[in-house]
Amino acid sequence: MNPSNANALLTLGKVLRQAGYHFMTVTPSTHRRINNRPGNERAHDLRGVFGWSRPFDAGLLPASVLDLMREAGVLAHTDDGLRSTVRASTLDDMLLFHSAWPTRDDDAVFFGPDTYRFVHAIRRGFAFVGAGPVRAVDIGCGGGAGALAIARKFPHAEVIGADVNPKALDLAMVNARLAQAHNVALCQSDLFDGVQGDFDLVVSNPPFVIDPDARRYRHGGGERGAELSRRIAEQGLARLRRGGSLMLYTGVALCGAHDHFLDSLRPTLAAQCDAWTYEELDPDIFGGQLGEPGYEDVERIAAVWLHAVKR
Repeated sequence: MNPSNANALLTLGKVLRQAGYHFMTVTPSTHRRINNRPGNERAHDLRGVFGWSRPFDAGLLPASVLDLMREAGVLAHTDDGLRSTVRASTLDDMLLFHSAWPTRDDDAVFFGPDTYRFVHAIRRGFAFVGAGPVRAVDIGCGGGAGALAIARKFPHAEVIGADVNPKALDLAMVNARLAQAHNVALCQSDLFDGVQGDFDLVVSNPPFVIDPDARRYRHGGGERGAELSRRIAEQGLARLRRGGSLMLYTGVALCGAHDHFLDSLRPTLAAQCDAWTYEELDPDIFGGQLGEPGYEDVERIAAVWLHAVKR
């Protein structure tokens, strides 16, 4: 995204906020159901355009808004009419841009209910980090929600948003400027490979499902989708300073009573951590995934939260 595109998208975000725009992003299956209801075939307002990703007629929006969309490179011409190629979601008082629904491309920038759970869990964890981190990183930051939550809570901290996807970093940059989070820096990195130094706080909300197309925004790798999460936990602990915190939100495919993801991490946690907690935030998410290949023996996918303190 060139500076002209970024400035136009930033201005568009300010216009949406001034208009009182508010949209809570739902799961893809809920999004599909709502858009399939009679009368929802086309957008009738800003939420229809920038939230529900519906086609719209040129006359729906002011010419100034259409100009900003063109300049930002987020206006698409389709057989159904015009469409926005980005969505705008609200998280408390923040507005964050991410990819339009449906997210199919390998470089899609995902935002959804897991993002809200992740940020809320991070904020609970802030109570255990004292005066806060001096240096923090959000691995796989996407549109930047986690990094922005840290940066706004601890304005003295250096906060890095790292992602392998350049499109995610482009949107995270605009989102940081919208949130006036001036202590956020962005870095293209495959997990920790492009990030230098150590940290007081490492957070992550990585992909955790098995995706046959191995799309980066969605695929968690082997171990029933837990590989990426395990690698982040292990590498994150290695990069933490003494007393630093690892906060990981992920999904775990459970086969029976045993949590194989937790079992794989227990030796590392025991060897490197003074204290750690692990809990299920939601016992049953992404139920539709259980009908896909690779989940034949999986009973449920649970949203889990790991908070570990480095010894």
